[in-house]
Amino acid sequence: MSDIQRDVQEMDVVFVGAGPSNLASAYHLSRLIKEHNEAVAAGKKQGQKLEIMAAIVEKGKNVGDHMLSGAILDPSAIRELMPDFKEKGFPIESEVSGESVYLLSESGKIKFPIIPPTLQNHGTYIVSLNKIADWLKTQIESEFGDSVFILTEQTGREMLYDGDKVIGVRLGDKNVDHHGKPKSNFEPGADIHAKVTVLGEGPRGSLTKQLVPRLKLNEDRNPQVYGTGVKEIWELPAGRLKKGMVIHTAGWPLPSNHYGGSWLYMMSDTTCSIGFVSALDYSNPSFDPHGAFTKFKTHPYIAGLLEGGKMVSYGAKTVSEGGYWSMPKLYADGVVLVGESGGFLNISRLKGIHLSMKSGMLAAEAIFEALLKNDFSSQSLKRYDDLFRASWAYKEMWDARNWRQNFTGSFYSGMMKAGLQIYLTGGGTKSRVPLHEDYKHMKKISEAGAAIEKVKADEKLTFEKLTDVYYSGTKHEEHQPCHLVITPDDLANICNTRCKEEYGNPCQHFCPAQVYNMITPEAGKPTQLRIDFSNCVHCKTCDIADPYQVINWVTPEGGGGPVYKNM
Repeated sequence: MSDIQRDVQEMDVVFVGAGPSNLASAYHLSRLIKEHNEAVAAGKKQGQKLEIMAAIVEKGKNVGDHMLSGAILDPSAIRELMPDFKEKGFPIESEVSGESVYLLSESGKIKFPIIPPTLQNHGTYIVSLNKIADWLKTQIESEFGDSVFILTEQTGREMLYDGDKVIGVRLGDKNVDHHGKPKSNFEPGADIHAKVTVLGEGPRGSLTKQLVPRLKLNEDRNPQVYGTGVKEIWELPAGRLKKGMVIHTAGWPLPSNHYGGSWLYMMSDTTCSIGFVSALDYSNPSFDPHGAFTKFKTHPYIAGLLEGGKMVSYGAKTVSEGGYWSMPKLYADGVVLVGESGGFLNISRLKGIHLSMKSGMLAAEAIFEALLKNDFSSQSLKRYDDLFRASWAYKEMWDARNWRQNFTGSFYSGMMKAGLQIYLTGGGTKSRVPLHEDYKHMKKISEAGAAIEKVKADEKLTFEKLTDVYYSGTKHEEHQPCHLVITPDDLANICNTRCKEEYGNPCQHFCPAQVYNMITPEAGKPTQLRIDFSNCVHCKTCDIADPYQVINWVTPEGGGGPVYKNM
């Protein structure tokens, strides 16, 4: 549909994604401009006033609908952004009041006598990320709603370029049928032209993954590596665990060569956030992140904590685990990368919200200076990288620079290396230790050993994927093109034949939402892959873990996807 006439909207800045990085960035930029204009008007500063128009593009029906994290918040960034954040009603579920770390075996547990420094959470808060996003949106609308427009149910579908200079983003079309043909109520996506485009799409962003290789922003960097986090919210009997209690576990049910672990965070005296993160550099093609979480809940200790409770919400999301050496170059002509689009997550602390917010604030300061100079070149936007390297965010990322690399072999030897890194070597070697793309670690069935046994769901403690998807609130317009794009040739020559024989179609296992299903179309016919895209919770696992890299996750029609509550 290249001949479609599209509206063109001129903006100064367009933010793609309404997560903590972009919301913090839009707020901070607006405040810097307000303070500048007040100083100019009062004669305290020379120069011209700045009047800008900015847009935040969000694919969810509401800001926060697609936000999911554990989550424990280091308040350093929100305290800088708004010193009076508590007085303004920032959504805190609980201050951390106690914490424990356990190493699990199949039926037992060993409590760590000392909480590792990276997991110590004194002075931090248990939060809901989707509540934070909604709250930040409200602050922007109430203070800067005349200059910042939040466009929900809109997707950033394509980057717009002039040569290799980014000049904005094309929004996704609406009301297209499953053949890709316009319906009678077709709405073409507008082209938003902007002096600066800020990509804050979260992990494995569909625009970021195109931009980074095109502009060679990952040269001399490691590829990003990921884990998939599967999460539920439970209501527990009163008195089971105290509000503010934090529990982390390692070990079972993962084998010793598989990085990952769990969390339980008490948001109130009865509300518990429970989840499990599994690294995606695993070798056995039958591994299932949702299955690992399910099995984890059957451990006697965990099952005892959940007994008599009720699951009320579900979600899944990938997390960026690569650390400093997997961060791409953060800027180019007309564009900057913030949050997990820029790799801002400290996997050693299991935290990234504060880093995402800080990255957005630093980007805002660089964009503000660029607006004053009317210079949006790569050389001008390099200021963002300079500010990052002078900040506490850089020190935190640098100190954990090779953390994930410690665990590419045995988890237990990794813990020893990590301990030495913390206590003796100030972060380990200063050199870049290589990492490889997650999918390259997957072995073929003939090499991987026995398939991993799965727990049969009882629908009380453990749940089928489709049950969990129901509790995520996920909905999509059914009559639209599938956003999990596999070409017909790849479907016929890889998915239904070669992948089935070599890997057993691992997509049916690694997807935590039962999107990929092997079906028998007719009696006596070979099984074929069916993609039930309406189940998709937008975690991006398939785009990352597919051993042939033939699955391309693109944005579906705006407004579809999960509707997370309290996540």
